[in-house]
Amino acid sequence: MSDEPLKIDLHVHTCYSVDGITTLKEVVAFSKKRGLDGVAITDHGTVAGALQLTKTEGLIVIPGVEIETSHGHLLALNVTKPIPSKLSRPEIIERIHEEGGIAVACHPIAILRIGWKPRMLEHLNLDAIEVINSATFPFAFSTHFSRNLAVRFSLPQTAGSDSHMPETIGMAYTLIDADAETDEIIEAIRRGATVPQGKAKPWALRLKKSFITVKKGFRA
Repeated sequence: MSDEPLKIDLHVHTCYSVDGITTLKEVVAFSKKRGLDGVAITDHGTVAGALQLTKTEGLIVIPGVEIETSHGHLLALNVTKPIPSKLSRPEIIERIHEEGGIAVACHPIAILRIGWKPRMLEHLNLDAIEVINSATFPFAFSTHFSRNLAVRFSLPQTAGSDSHMPETIGMAYTLIDADAETDEIIEAIRRGATVPQGKAKPWALRLKKSFITVKKGFRA
């Protein structure tokens, strides 16, 4: 195990997401610029971009996908196949586990976004809760109550930028006490060897993201 924890942004979108503009080259360049050891590529409904980056030199790339359910979004980390979103939530999580991945409830408490009601989380076989997400609003409120949810259900805590543009990569990240092997990182998250860190996305970048969303005809 390394002496220093790994610094990994566990929620990054690329241009393979319908509302993202970051090219794969920009993911690598900005991740290294921000001093990250790695990123999880979690595009909406596809792993195509993630799989192209998994052999990147000098950067850990965890393949994943963000899945929209009727009552909240899930990050499937360490999966190499899309997970059908039309399944029930327990079935989605079971499928993630069958693929060797972990299921993380992302941005569980946020205004103007699909969130999770606490009672819906209670009986799901989740592996972690994303407690810091740079894109959530209001940031402090969302972070506080997301942490409370993780504590309430005794679940590991993660953080990710939810970046859809190069400038926001690394605004939130998770310190993970693990070696630089994907399977070890995933196991470390599962056992809670994590420290979430991060800050809110500046308003100028929020407005830019809103413009991109409207222009591409996608509602996050």
